[in-house]
Amino acid sequence: MNTQDKLPQRKHTRLKHFDYSSCGAYFITICTHNRQCILSRINVGGDVPDAPQCVDLLPFGVIADRYIQQLNEFYDEITIDQYVIMPNHIHILLIVSYNGASGTSHPTKQHSIVSKFVSTFKRFCNKEYGNNIWQTSFYDHIIRNKEDYQEIVKYIYQNPMQWYFDELYVDE
Repeated sequence: MNTQDKLPQRKHTRLKHFDYSSCGAYFITICTHNRQCILSRINVGGDVPDAPQCVDLLPFGVIADRYIQQLNEFYDEITIDQYVIMPNHIHILLIVSYNGASGTSHPTKQHSIVSKFVSTFKRFCNKEYGNNIWQTSFYDHIIRNKEDYQEIVKYIYQNPMQWYFDELYVDE
Protein backbone atom coordinates (compact mmCIF):
# COMPACT_ATOMS: atom_id res chain seq x y z
CA MET A 1 0.00 0.00 0.00
CA ASN A 2 1.25 3.47 -0.85
CA THR A 3 2.17 5.55 2.26
CA GLN A 4 0.17 8.50 0.92
CA ASP A 5 -2.98 6.37 1.10
CA LYS A 6 -2.49 6.05 4.87
CA LEU A 7 -2.08 9.75 5.59
CA PRO A 8 -5.12 11.96 6.12
CA GLN A 9 -5.67 14.53 3.40
CA ARG A 10 -5.05 18.09 4.59
CA LYS A 11 -7.79 20.59 3.89
CA HIS A 12 -6.74 23.82 2.24
CA THR A 13 -7.58 26.60 4.68
CA ARG A 14 -7.23 29.49 2.26
CA LEU A 15 -10.23 30.87 0.39
CA LYS A 16 -9.69 30.84 -3.36
CA HIS A 17 -9.80 34.25 -5.04
CA PHE A 18 -9.74 36.16 -1.73
CA ASP A 19 -7.42 39.16 -1.53
CA TYR A 20 -5.44 38.36 1.61
CA SER A 21 -3.67 41.71 1.29
CA SER A 22 -6.83 43.53 2.41
CA CYS A 23 -7.69 44.27 6.01
CA GLY A 24 -10.60 42.27 7.29
CA ALA A 25 -12.44 40.34 9.93
CA TYR A 26 -12.12 36.66 10.75
CA PHE A 27 -14.30 34.30 12.76
CA ILE A 28 -12.05 31.76 14.47
CA THR A 29 -12.92 28.60 16.37
CA ILE A 30 -10.27 26.87 18.46
CA CYS A 31 -11.20 23.46 19.92
CA THR A 32 -9.78 21.47 22.78
CA HIS A 33 -8.13 18.14 22.02
CA ASN A 34 -10.78 15.40 21.76
CA ARG A 35 -13.38 18.07 22.58
CA GLN A 36 -12.67 17.84 26.29
CA CYS A 37 -15.07 20.08 28.25
CA ILE A 38 -12.39 21.75 30.36
CA LEU A 39 -12.75 25.45 29.58
CA SER A 40 -16.15 26.38 31.03
CA ARG A 41 -19.53 25.19 32.21
CA ILE A 42 -22.79 26.46 30.77
CA ASN A 43 -25.39 26.99 33.48
CA VAL A 44 -28.85 26.77 31.99
CA GLY A 45 -31.19 29.63 32.92
CA GLY A 46 -34.15 27.38 33.69
CA ASP A 47 -36.77 25.66 31.54
CA VAL A 48 -37.60 28.81 29.63
CA PRO A 49 -36.56 28.63 25.94
CA ASP A 50 -33.79 31.12 25.11
CA ALA A 51 -33.30 31.88 28.80
CA PRO A 52 -29.96 33.53 29.51
CA GLN A 53 -27.14 31.12 30.14
CA CYS A 54 -24.17 31.85 32.32
CA VAL A 55 -20.70 30.82 31.18
CA ASP A 56 -18.67 29.89 34.26
CA LEU A 57 -14.99 29.64 33.41
CA LEU A 58 -13.05 26.69 34.74
CA PRO A 59 -9.32 27.07 35.57
CA PHE A 60 -8.24 26.37 31.96
CA GLY A 61 -10.85 28.84 30.72
CA VAL A 62 -9.66 31.54 33.13
CA ILE A 63 -6.15 31.19 31.72
CA ALA A 64 -7.45 31.26 28.14
CA ASP A 65 -9.51 34.36 28.90
CA ARG A 66 -6.48 36.13 30.34
CA TYR A 67 -4.35 35.39 27.26
CA ILE A 68 -7.10 36.45 24.85
CA GLN A 69 -7.22 39.81 26.61
CA GLN A 70 -3.41 40.12 26.79
CA LEU A 71 -2.95 39.30 23.11
CA ASN A 72 -5.64 41.82 22.23
CA GLU A 73 -3.44 44.47 23.88
CA PHE A 74 -0.17 43.03 22.49
CA TYR A 75 -0.97 43.09 18.77
CA ASP A 76 -1.39 46.56 17.28
CA GLU A 77 -2.84 45.14 14.08
CA ILE A 78 -5.48 42.94 15.73
CA THR A 79 -8.60 43.77 17.69
CA ILE A 80 -10.65 41.09 19.36
CA ASP A 81 -14.15 42.33 18.70
CA GLN A 82 -16.14 39.52 20.33
CA TYR A 83 -15.40 36.14 21.88
CA VAL A 84 -16.95 33.41 23.97
CA ILE A 85 -15.27 30.58 25.85
CA MET A 86 -17.44 27.50 25.57
CA PRO A 87 -16.79 24.20 27.42
CA ASN A 88 -14.65 22.68 24.63
CA HIS A 89 -14.03 25.50 22.17
CA ILE A 90 -13.52 29.22 21.83
CA HIS A 91 -15.08 31.49 19.24
CA ILE A 92 -13.19 34.71 18.47
CA LEU A 93 -14.08 37.51 16.08
CA LEU A 94 -10.78 39.14 15.04
CA ILE A 95 -10.45 42.39 13.17
CA VAL A 96 -7.13 42.63 11.29
CA SER A 97 -6.05 46.13 10.39
CA TYR A 98 -2.42 45.59 9.39
CA ASN A 99 -1.29 47.76 6.51
CA GLY A 100 2.47 47.40 6.86
CA ALA A 101 4.96 50.23 7.20
CA SER A 102 4.39 51.42 3.63
CA GLY A 103 0.60 51.28 3.79
CA THR A 104 0.38 48.02 1.85
CA SER A 105 0.67 44.51 3.13
CA HIS A 106 2.11 41.31 1.78
CA PRO A 107 -0.55 39.05 0.16
CA THR A 108 -0.28 36.40 2.87
CA LYS A 109 0.13 38.78 5.80
CA GLN A 110 -3.51 38.75 6.97
CA HIS A 111 -3.77 34.96 7.07
CA SER A 112 -0.32 34.80 8.65
CA ILE A 113 -1.28 37.21 11.42
CA VAL A 114 -4.38 35.13 12.21
CA SER A 115 -2.30 31.93 12.30
CA LYS A 116 0.36 33.69 14.39
CA PHE A 117 -2.30 34.90 16.83
CA VAL A 118 -3.75 31.40 17.26
CA SER A 119 -0.30 29.80 17.56
CA THR A 120 0.86 32.34 20.14
CA PHE A 121 -2.38 31.99 22.09
CA LYS A 122 -2.09 28.19 22.23
CA ARG A 123 1.60 28.30 23.13
CA PHE A 124 1.12 30.76 26.00
CA CYS A 125 -1.84 28.80 27.38
CA ASN A 126 -0.07 25.43 27.06
CA LYS A 127 3.00 26.74 28.86
CA GLU A 128 0.84 27.68 31.84
CA TYR A 129 -1.27 24.51 31.61
CA GLY A 130 1.83 22.32 31.55
CA ASN A 131 0.59 20.37 28.53
CA ASN A 132 -1.20 20.80 25.21
CA ILE A 133 -4.98 20.89 25.51
CA TRP A 134 -5.71 22.15 21.98
CA GLN A 135 -6.61 20.47 18.72
CA THR A 136 -3.83 20.89 16.16
CA SER A 137 -5.69 23.05 13.65
CA PHE A 138 -8.33 25.74 13.95
CA TYR A 139 -11.28 26.87 11.90
CA ASP A 140 -11.37 30.32 10.33
CA HIS A 141 -14.01 32.07 8.28
CA ILE A 142 -13.37 35.30 6.42
CA ILE A 143 -16.18 37.72 7.13
CA ARG A 144 -17.29 38.95 3.74
CA ASN A 145 -19.78 41.75 4.43
CA LYS A 146 -21.84 43.58 7.06
CA GLU A 147 -24.57 40.92 7.11
CA ASP A 148 -22.01 38.14 7.60
CA TYR A 149 -20.42 40.17 10.42
CA GLN A 150 -23.80 40.67 12.14
CA GLU A 151 -24.60 36.96 11.89
CA ILE A 152 -21.26 36.05 13.49
CA VAL A 153 -21.76 38.54 16.34
CA LYS A 154 -25.24 37.09 16.93
CA TYR A 155 -23.86 33.53 16.79
CA ILE A 156 -21.16 34.28 19.37
CA TYR A 157 -23.65 36.00 21.67
CA GLN A 158 -26.23 33.20 21.39
CA ASN A 159 -23.77 30.29 21.47
CA PRO A 160 -24.15 29.63 25.23
CA MET A 161 -27.95 29.59 24.83
CA GLN A 162 -27.62 27.04 22.03
CA TRP A 163 -24.96 24.88 23.71
CA TYR A 164 -27.05 21.70 23.89
CA PHE A 165 -27.80 21.97 20.16
CA ASP A 166 -24.25 22.92 19.14
CA GLU A 167 -22.37 20.61 16.75
CA LEU A 168 -19.44 20.70 19.21
CA TYR A 169 -21.64 19.72 22.18
CA VAL A 170 -20.34 16.76 24.15
CA ASP A 171 -22.25 15.34 27.10
CA GLU A 172 -20.03 15.95 30.09
